[in-house]
Amino acid sequence: MLNENIKAIRKSKGLSQEELAVKLNVVRQTISKWEQGLSVPDSDMLICLSEALETPVSTLLGETVAEPAADEIKAIAEKLEIINLQLAQRKNTRRTILHWLLISLCVVIVIISAALILCGSPYLSWDYSDPETAVAGTAFHGFEWLFVRAAPVILIGAVVGIFLTRKKI
Repeated sequence: MLNENIKAIRKSKGLSQEELAVKLNVVRQTISKWEQGLSVPDSDMLICLSEALETPVSTLLGETVAEPAADEIKAIAEKLEIINLQLAQRKNTRRTILHWLLISLCVVIVIISAALILCGSPYLSWDYSDPETAVAGTAFHGFEWLFVRAAPVILIGAVVGIFLTRKKI
């Protein structure tokens, strides 16, 4: 039944086997095998075939498609509306969480910057003859060096993110 439907629908659309094969990125022999019933398309290819022939998969498979009643359409529309509202609420919640995380990130960067400015790089006056002090001073200097270079970029990105995630009135 599938093989006959593929052939009939292809011909009704005025497509040759070669033209359909080009649309599906397969060789002409593949289309021929499907139409002869020697092989069948896999599920992904069946979907591509239905799109290429502009025909529902159920029609290709030979099933008759019953039109849903008006009450069923109304029920489906109501369910879709509820789903859309839930998705919109989830999106709004995620946006709000991201907005506050970005604000928190800005606050943390400002606090760390203020602490580093107030400390004034105390490790510069340390006695590095003690190995533990040398390791601590090197780690502190490495953190300070990385922070001074990365913080402005992160801060600008966070401010832009705050602007983009603000609640629209």
